[in-house]
Amino acid sequence: MPKTLLIMRHAKSSWKEADLADHERPLNKRGRRDAPAMGTLLRQHGLTPDAVLSSTALRARETAAAVAEACGFGGEISFHAGLYHDAPEGYFEALARLPAGVNVALLVAHNPGVEELLAELTGEDEPFSAGAVAQVTLALSDWAQVSLATEGGLTAMWRPREV
Repeated sequence: MPKTLLIMRHAKSSWKEADLADHERPLNKRGRRDAPAMGTLLRQHGLTPDAVLSSTALRARETAAAVAEACGFGGEISFHAGLYHDAPEGYFEALARLPAGVNVALLVAHNPGVEELLAELTGEDEPFSAGAVAQVTLALSDWAQVSLATEGGLTAMWRPREV
């Protein structure tokens, strides 16, 4: 059975506190509105994930929690430091640890990494606005097989301002 990877860029973050470390920036008002809306959209498309992986950055953690709640995900969110401004190889390492029984995985991370990951898997160059989600179908039977050589197809792309 093919696997579905939902690649999401964290929702819009706040820049109000200039002295705040980048890793600790929270979502702004629009981000707090858009993240649950994207979760609702995933639920409406039958894409409630079996696993959610998130960067450790506050804005990604807040996005993952809001999306998870809105889409009906009942499990524990898995946080990975390697998803904070890492190259696609770091994303593959996190994904490869997923159990084979996970059919739909949501990965919440940052640009430019999410755009690079999408390009590596599908050959598609799609811009990821804050809160955007790409649905990628992967011809894998087990997440342990995911690598730079994995080929996938971009099934859908949703951006908050377009939904």
